[in-house]
Amino acid sequence: MSLDDPNIGRPLIRQLDETAINRIAAGEVVERPASAVKELVENAIDAGATRVLVEVAHGGKSLIRITDDGCGMTPADLPLALSRHATSKIDGSDLLNIRSFGFRGEALPSLGAVGRLKITSRAGNDPAHEIRVIGGEMSSVRPAALSRGTVVELRDLFFATPARLKFLRGDRAEMQAITDVVRRLAMAEPAVGITLKDMTDGERVVLRADPETGDIWRALTARLRALIGPEFTDNAMRIDAERDGVRLTGLAALPTYSRGAAVAQYLFVNGRPVRDKQLIGALRAGYMDVLARDRHPAAALFIDCPPERVDVNVHPAKAEVRFRDPDTVRGLIVSALRQGLAQDGHRASSTVGDDVLGAFRPEPTTPPYVYQMDRPSTAALSRARDWQVQQFAEESLPWTPSARIEDMTTPPPEATSRPLGAARAQIHENYILAQTDTGMVIVDAHAAHERLVYERLKRQMDETGVARQALLIPEIVTLGDAADRLLAHAGDLAALGLVIEPFGPGTIAVRETPALLGAVAVEPLLRDILDEIDDLGQSGTLRARLDAVLSRVACHGSVRTGRRMTADEMNALLREMESTPKSGQCNHGRPTFVTLALADIERLFGRS
Repeated sequence: MSLDDPNIGRPLIRQLDETAINRIAAGEVVERPASAVKELVENAIDAGATRVLVEVAHGGKSLIRITDDGCGMTPADLPLALSRHATSKIDGSDLLNIRSFGFRGEALPSLGAVGRLKITSRAGNDPAHEIRVIGGEMSSVRPAALSRGTVVELRDLFFATPARLKFLRGDRAEMQAITDVVRRLAMAEPAVGITLKDMTDGERVVLRADPETGDIWRALTARLRALIGPEFTDNAMRIDAERDGVRLTGLAALPTYSRGAAVAQYLFVNGRPVRDKQLIGALRAGYMDVLARDRHPAAALFIDCPPERVDVNVHPAKAEVRFRDPDTVRGLIVSALRQGLAQDGHRASSTVGDDVLGAFRPEPTTPPYVYQMDRPSTAALSRARDWQVQQFAEESLPWTPSARIEDMTTPPPEATSRPLGAARAQIHENYILAQTDTGMVIVDAHAAHERLVYERLKRQMDETGVARQALLIPEIVTLGDAADRLLAHAGDLAALGLVIEPFGPGTIAVRETPALLGAVAVEPLLRDILDEIDDLGQSGTLRARLDAVLSRVACHGSVRTGRRMTADEMNALLREMESTPKSGQCNHGRPTFVTLALADIERLFGRS
């Protein structure tokens, strides 16, 4: 080749071989052992399995075995299943009509390219067969022994790509990721029994979810109770709403059952577990003014819509989706959660009362052990007892009550049958003690009245609108291409008191701002709103700031600690709490009352 050849130094275009293609694809499909478990369990569910057994060792690094009782595969199906883009889920004619978990046909060949894969399967009455793939090298189909269904065994994941092993975390972290994947898939399919075992040292059952029967609500509640815990289901609201062909069902926890991190948020679209930031943002918006900033709601929500209205082929791991009309879905989630909170928001989670009972430390019922040398004589005990009786009779013991007990008559039965009962006393000039038919209620009067005033102010603002203040000189803000996106929401912003209009290319003029906010730094506010619109498709920043001002006003205008309340005032507060949405928590997400059952109180005193 001549030195004048123009092709010298030019990179050549090559056709990659099938093994390299599958290993590259594995980098997208199989990020870690949990990804492999997800793909294989989804295949089992798509095959119509009613029971799935997941066995892993060393966090899935050395062994992943999935056993199901699904429809199985014939000997002719086995090599085809290991070919790229071969699938029984779709025919390729309509990628928007996807009704199964899998549809790309990439998982099995990708796993076979980076690990030691063996598939054993039996379809109907045909004999069972197996096929092996080691580092992309496929064996021939051989006879095998299996009663029904399919067993997929993956050993030594990423042995063919050792560099990938360096990016895996420890066995415990990988096992936690696998458990989370299996838990989410088990929530999506209550009728399918799923068991997860850790085979590292013997055999340990990590998760077991037996098949649930009955109507969908009973089955779903039972499955969530088994997987998340009874505390969640006992303290959750039932969500069931529909809008424009999109249905939302599931359970959402009360605000007082919030978590310190977003670890109990489970979202599903047409039965598929997803981690979509827009849906998470809508969930957060639904709890906007009932949770503190450092608390996170707990929920398991299921969105069902026609397959053609959602694109599930927008993420390599199918963890995100794209809706044709995202505003409808977001609005449905927010409105359904707020409606649920309005109906059940006067409740406080039972865990609050459990925490209170756990804080009590009753005196021990057995006397301390006394050594013989320390034991007084009978005569000494008699003299000490006579002296104590005389002292008690002669002395006038001072008593300074910490509680102010009203001169109350016995409350009528209809009062104690109310959810918050009848007020019986006020202690420390703040806490109201109320009696119910089944126990007692302790109410934080300041926190409760703060929520009542806050809800009243919000209702007034919604009825009369947000007062605006006109700027003497309109403030001009240059946002470039983003200006048009912000102007598209000008009507919504005007309803909240922020009036904007175009002022040349890429520029916005702000003419009025909400009067409640006082002096406003306009440009930072607009950029915060724009960032939220870009991230979630809609902004709640302005409404949140207005609510924050109302919350501060409510705090200063509510009953102050130290004020003595009459019996009528206390009972009026209880009745208003029962009729006011979200009264079970204050503006900062803390509980406004604690319910203690009489049986629990008696147990503290050994009366059970």
